[in-house]
Amino acid sequence: MTPQQKIKHLILLKAKDWSQTFLCDVEITQENIDEIYQQESEDYALQDQKSEIRVGVCETDLKCEWSRHYESKAVAAKYLDGSWVGWTYWYGGGKHGEPEAIDWMGDAYDVDCVEEEKLVVVRTFSAKETP
Repeated sequence: MTPQQKIKHLILLKAKDWSQTFLCDVEITQENIDEIYQQESEDYALQDQKSEIRVGVCETDLKCEWSRHYESKAVAAKYLDGSWVGWTYWYGGGKHGEPEAIDWMGDAYDVDCVEEEKLVVVRTFSAKETP
């Protein structure tokens, strides 16, 4: 699947989770994902699901596009097969800004992610009270 198709699939799965009847008997494949997404975008309001996926799962600290009108950061989400897909998350813009209108899916890309578990020691200090 392309990075865009992976994002579309995640959005459709989010919609399916939120609704008991949405796409209950449809198998989504690489061949039909674009058609299903287009049809469901017209028939079913996917704005909430798009917004939830658009913010990403984690920041990647990779270089990303920028604009003087909006803030941006590179984010990513894990797909079902364990691969990761990344894109630029646009936000800010002030009172009349509309960063969600920027085509964020069109510039999506595959990213490599190495996950490792680390032990972290956290110390909290306080002053001793003297008698």
